[in-house]
Amino acid sequence: MKIKIHNKPELELPQGSTARDAADKLHLTAPEQAVAVTVNGQLKDFATILQDGDILEFHNFDDPLGKEVFWHTSAHVLAQAILRLWPNAKPTIGPPIEQGFYYDFGNLTLSDEDFEKIEKEVENVLAENHKPERVEFSSKKEASDAFSSNPYKVELIEGFDETGPFSAYRQGEFFDLCRGPHLGALNKIKAFKVLKTSGAYWRGDSKREMLTRIYAISFPDRKRLKEYLQLLEEAKKRDHKVIGPALDLFSFKEEAPGMPFIHPHGLTVWNRLVEFLREVLSEAGYIEIKTPMMMSKELWERSGHWFHYKENMYLSQIEDREFAIKPMNCPGCMLYYKTATHSYRELPLRVAEIGHVHRFEASGALNGLFRVRGFHQDDAHLFMRPDQIQSEINQILHQIEKIYMTFGLPYRLELSTRPEKSKTIGSDEEWEIATNGLKGALDESGHSYRINEGDGAFYGPKIDIHIRDAIGRHWQCGTVQLDMSLPQKFELEYVDSDGSHKRPVMLHRALLGSIERFFGILIEHFAGKFPLWISPYQVRIMTVADRHIPFAEEVAAKVRKAGLICDIDDTSESVGKKVRTAQMLKTNYMLTIGDKEVENKTAALRTRDNVVHGEIDISDFLAKVVKERDERALMSPFSIAP
Repeated sequence: MKIKIHNKPELELPQGSTARDAADKLHLTAPEQAVAVTVNGQLKDFATILQDGDILEFHNFDDPLGKEVFWHTSAHVLAQAILRLWPNAKPTIGPPIEQGFYYDFGNLTLSDEDFEKIEKEVENVLAENHKPERVEFSSKKEASDAFSSNPYKVELIEGFDETGPFSAYRQGEFFDLCRGPHLGALNKIKAFKVLKTSGAYWRGDSKREMLTRIYAISFPDRKRLKEYLQLLEEAKKRDHKVIGPALDLFSFKEEAPGMPFIHPHGLTVWNRLVEFLREVLSEAGYIEIKTPMMMSKELWERSGHWFHYKENMYLSQIEDREFAIKPMNCPGCMLYYKTATHSYRELPLRVAEIGHVHRFEASGALNGLFRVRGFHQDDAHLFMRPDQIQSEINQILHQIEKIYMTFGLPYRLELSTRPEKSKTIGSDEEWEIATNGLKGALDESGHSYRINEGDGAFYGPKIDIHIRDAIGRHWQCGTVQLDMSLPQKFELEYVDSDGSHKRPVMLHRALLGSIERFFGILIEHFAGKFPLWISPYQVRIMTVADRHIPFAEEVAAKVRKAGLICDIDDTSESVGKKVRTAQMLKTNYMLTIGDKEVENKTAALRTRDNVVHGEIDISDFLAKVVKERDERALMSPFSIAP
């Protein structure tokens, strides 16, 4: 039989051959070559028997699908080791996540002191080199009987929508309910590290029992683990929860859990971000609106949030009516659209809102600015005709390029297509037009992208933007989603050229996502050393003695007149102490004024990278720094090239 291989010549194999046979014939045996395989677009085990004409694609560890399989298998290894050490523990779920994986256990208590013991037992499991074997059950009863000693697994099985078959995987004595697929053998895992433990409610419900969650990570070689642990150390130094308060940017209070207080210096950064966003919006012909913070139950019922999102919404009752604080801006924008009759000539209509939204998050999930209960979204809703989809996506991609490159943030794009047809709304034709519009724009942009088959929302396909920060971490920020649901629920219309009433196509679009979260990412990306144009500490003037204060005030007035933030440190501390204080605040430029500088009407410049540039002319300094600010430069004109 003939098998088609992605990016390789067609392969001829005997009947009954498996994906592993194909990998062996192609000499794809190392983790950097293949740890996972898709057959006709679906992830499968290497033991999968192939059919004539099948299309195979092999995924190595550096491929997201490869990591998914590698880390999911590793989660089973962790669970096997835990059960050997604590036989009465009850495994629940163990998914791969963006960086590694976790596994939740009932009836288990442990501490950091247990990590070394767990890792040693993991080494024993890996040394046995089990080959995960798939086992299938034809019915829920058969699956429930197999896991009758574990109430968590039984609950999962009973909650499945499907009637069967159901699958589990066995490796040695360990047997776990699992969809799979898994690595062909455990010897692909060469390095393993337990990272931390925490509590987690069963199924995320605070009314249910507390489980013990164990986070870990694994790699196909020890070098990668070493590099990852070094990355974690660097990430600790950049922790926005430490740097932010140290720079007096924000704080959290017990009186408002999960809702940040943005301080004056933090608001400087915030305002620069919002000004930049509004500049981008204005250039692209957007209008901006502001919708109410609280709206009635009837609105949220119409949008569907009341039935699917109510537990995450803040509710209130006023004059015998129920209201909710908005968890998202979309329904309010739908009401705005309906305030007028729209012609096809108005389309595309681009409506932006930097809206303050609130969502209830469990206290254990809160994480500085990264996960909060109250945040601002730079939303926009674009209403258009079907033939305008591709051009509007193109414009959004240009905005994405401009914004992320300004911050020195490389990014990748992912296109998620239609899920199973029975779980979506809209006709086949509508989905085809929508998906082709998104895909066509991505192709035209020339930017590489990954397709996530079947991972779109029930209401339309989407594009997700994943940025990469200065130390190589990826963050999902912006998103572009095509929505066929809300225009239908709110009966949105426009009058076409022939006088008929038609439903517009609608795009949700967020460039930064949560502004609070993006603020936190920027703090860590720059390690608090912001580019001048968003820096809250741009210029600090330091006097040597009190007699230098009058000239320092003259210089400060010139700096402020140029539109730069400037303060004077005229305390009685030594110049060395003043410099250290300014450096702790990540001040971009430090100007020292003493007798010589007063006499020459100059200043002594020291930059944030601790390079002393010596005496400079104030006008020359301001000309360079103003240009740096206006160009939103990432590098100082005074920086010494590495």
